[in-house]
Amino acid sequence: MGYLIAALLALAALLLWQVVPLVIQSIRSPLRHLPGPPSAHWFFGNFKTIMAGDISSVHERWTEEYGPTIAYRGVFRFFRLWTLDTRALNHIITHSAEYQKPSGTRNILGRLLGNGVLVTEGERHRQQRRIMNPAFGPAQIRELTGIFLEKSLQLRDMWASKISSSQEESPIDVTVGFSQMTLDVIGLAGFSYKFDALSDAEHPSELLTALRVIFNANGQKIEWFPMLQGFIPALRIIPTKSAQRIKQAQKVMRRIGRQLIAEKKAAILSQSSSVEGNRDPEKTSVSRMDMQGRDLLTLLMKANMATDIPENQKLSEEDVLAQIPTFFVAGHETTATAASWCLYALTQAPNVQSKLRAELRSVDTDIPDMDELVALPYLDAVVRETLRLHAPVPSTIRIATKDDMIPLQEPVTDRNGNTCDHIKVSKGDLIIIPLLAMNRSKNLWGEDALEFKPERWEKPPEAIASVPGVWGNMMTFLGGPRACIGYRFSLVEMKALIFTLVRAFEFELGVPPEDIGRRRTVVTRPYVKSQSEVGNQLPLIIRPVGSS
Repeated sequence: MGYLIAALLALAALLLWQVVPLVIQSIRSPLRHLPGPPSAHWFFGNFKTIMAGDISSVHERWTEEYGPTIAYRGVFRFFRLWTLDTRALNHIITHSAEYQKPSGTRNILGRLLGNGVLVTEGERHRQQRRIMNPAFGPAQIRELTGIFLEKSLQLRDMWASKISSSQEESPIDVTVGFSQMTLDVIGLAGFSYKFDALSDAEHPSELLTALRVIFNANGQKIEWFPMLQGFIPALRIIPTKSAQRIKQAQKVMRRIGRQLIAEKKAAILSQSSSVEGNRDPEKTSVSRMDMQGRDLLTLLMKANMATDIPENQKLSEEDVLAQIPTFFVAGHETTATAASWCLYALTQAPNVQSKLRAELRSVDTDIPDMDELVALPYLDAVVRETLRLHAPVPSTIRIATKDDMIPLQEPVTDRNGNTCDHIKVSKGDLIIIPLLAMNRSKNLWGEDALEFKPERWEKPPEAIASVPGVWGNMMTFLGGPRACIGYRFSLVEMKALIFTLVRAFEFELGVPPEDIGRRRTVVTRPYVKSQSEVGNQLPLIIRPVGSS
């Protein structure tokens, strides 16, 4: 009993040692002088208010009341900076060494994904990114377009079979098919690995089962204790059932990942030795100029094995291994979610759906190449508008690693009545980067910013030129050195999906529009409010073109 009491006292002391600095940081933070809402809770601050709202609507309401640059309180009543100022955001995302993911966020992501490119910071991140960049260039995506279309056609045929075999017009949950399709794509395009999620959904592979545990496919609620473990390291010694499931799933992914890496390495050496006429693959040289390959892992392995690249510029096997769950998670769920919201938007804009279908059906092939897909102007506008209004990831977070002055485009008046053309932050202050709110800002996009209107891309507003995003003058794929490395992959895959499905089907929402809600986990997924217990879903009535 005495040992237990001593252990509890030691844990309490450790918790105090780690929590007290957070409290002091909050008390001293210069962000406390910025305008913003009063704290709603002694511990959670405004966090629960935000999570109870519809995506970024709470922040947007605060912006209308307090201005475009505010500070509010999160967990531990810790101040968070939230701004729509484009100059401030450009400063934050371009100075990625000074504004990094917080250690708590990295811990949560690292427990799920390992130390891949989404998690690492500093030189290690730059090294990973440098090696991986060629695998995501336009030439490689062009080679993968056939896979995108092949799996899109398989999904089309699966839905057509469901419709024809049904005696009555029943809604189909399109989120399931999109998740299966994009998993199959990242399996083939990423690793030449066959999930066969579309054709054999009832018998998922060992890797697919592990991946679903890692990603928490249901995502119906926030787990508070794992979140607190991310911010308070002392709590990580307490085991949880979810942590145990994730740990077991990671073992499976690491084992299969090592197997995939070994197979790729052997295949690359064998191919190179055949070209050189060398009977000993281990003595074969691999050049960085030899970057051809159908899947992303092969390209990554070739770049990392190149004998004409210095050893200090290569990734360790652990770093290569860490990219595999990153590819799986980031490479499928965001596109699946975006495609779901695209079909939802088209059901709410029948004229847009008809206009898009007319353009797509004017193409005389089911399997256009990447250049033909990219050349379709209205498809491009619909995809852009979907990713603007329904960005899958609504926000991200950074922490200041040193004291800094963040410049402002629009001066702010603080709580003391002082007008400032900069924001003072101290080391440890948190900053929210509002991806979705920037995409929906009326100051940038006009009074119709909340409307789904693809025609706006015929002449985009001049104000969006200042948005520091990597693509489309939007923040959907972030910007700066931490911009989404796979944004080209996602865009072409989404265009292939929408091209194939809207050519073949007419879509109608299967429930009243007001019954569709948005649930935030890693991404913002649709769900039916009256069937909340079911989890994420988007039921649509799907009819073959010309049948209605």
